Amino acid sequence: MNERMKSIEEMTQALRDAGIRVTRQRAALLSVLAEAGDHPDAPELHRRAEAAVPGISLSTVYRTLSTLESQGVIQRHQFEGASARFESAETDHHDHMIDVDTGEVIEFASDRIERLQAEIAAELGYEIVHHRMELYVRKTSDS
Repeated sequence: MNERMKSIEEMTQALRDAGIRVTRQRAALLSVLAEAGDHPDAPELHRRAEAAVPGISLSTVYRTLSTLESQGVIQRHQFEGASARFESAETDHHDHMIDVDTGEVIEFASDRIERLQAEIAAELGYEIVHHRMELYVRKTSDS
């Protein structure tokens, strides 16, 4: 089974576990979420789902996202100065850079940064149990 189908099944089960019926509109939203390679906000997810299956309301999108988040299958990111964005909770650990001019969200992973964070925590007598790093960036004139 491919990752997209696995993601849809997990989200479908999460809704059912929460006692929410999976309608055609919600199924379209789950498909849009599973296909999203970016970090869409609720209005963008609504637009994409509405294009696939007309009739989904924005309030249904918000309620469904809230349930999926509480069930632990999606993550909400609240980047500074922007509406909440969403992505699957099943992705490998990564950090985010947010372009302050365009709003683009760039995912990245760095073993070097991860080691440095662990070293700093250990030097201070701690171990990292969870972290999130967001870098707010602007393209340089050199690029």
